[in-house]
Amino acid sequence: MTVLKKLLRNPSAVAGLFILLLLIIISIVGPFVVQSPYEQDTAMKLLPPSGEHWFGTDDFGRDVFSRIVTGAHYSLTAGFISVILGLTGGLMLGAFAGYYGGIADQVIMMLCNILLSFPSVLLAMAIVMVMEPGIYTPMVAVGVSSIPVFARLVRAQFMSLRESCFVEAVRSSGAGDMRIIFRHLLPNSIGPIIIQATLRIGSSILLAATLSFLGLGAQPPTPEWGSMLSAARNYIWTAPHLAIVPGMAITVTVISVNLIGDALRDYLDPRTRNM
Repeated sequence: MTVLKKLLRNPSAVAGLFILLLLIIISIVGPFVVQSPYEQDTAMKLLPPSGEHWFGTDDFGRDVFSRIVTGAHYSLTAGFISVILGLTGGLMLGAFAGYYGGIADQVIMMLCNILLSFPSVLLAMAIVMVMEPGIYTPMVAVGVSSIPVFARLVRAQFMSLRESCFVEAVRSSGAGDMRIIFRHLLPNSIGPIIIQATLRIGSSILLAATLSFLGLGAQPPTPEWGSMLSAARNYIWTAPHLAIVPGMAITVTVISVNLIGDALRDYLDPRTRNM
């Protein structure tokens, strides 16, 4: 039975998949359907949710529903792109360190341990400091800050497999290092990597939103969820919907990804599969 079929038998995974697919569809189709998230009408500012404006309006009279729908594109893109960047860098470093070992392994792991000693937010902020604030800045910062996590994971997987009998057999047949790494070690390490990547999407979305909230990511009037939360701080009592709606959007998105990640861990991690 394939992993997908097993996931479809897990109610939590089904809920997570449904929500995530719905959000992806909304992020793709939504911006072409809703009104412009930049259209201002100061006569309609700070209106509560209603039939005309489902999620109310902000301090410039912009429709919050349109901004949430458009913001889904930015937040999901930030989550996926940052994980791809982190996974790519971590895979290269971890594979090199885990397969060859030696001084290179020690240097790479020392750097990873140093980076991991900093909180993720502080590390991402430090990376942002050398870049200009923008919509793509959090993606790069979060992606780079994720590299040590993936590097350590890949290294551990490769070190546990590189002396295995099947690897020795392939090596004795004359296979080169690249063939062993990409044809044998990586496929046998893919389970934990997929689990970590899936779970990392949720934390990356949250971290990217945090950077935008702090003014280090997307800048107004870009309809990014973290930036919207930041703009809502001055109206938390008079117009609470401005903070509640983007906050709930971030929460639901992160929960959906985590539900999928937890289900994948149950099926792909050999330590929990038989529990």
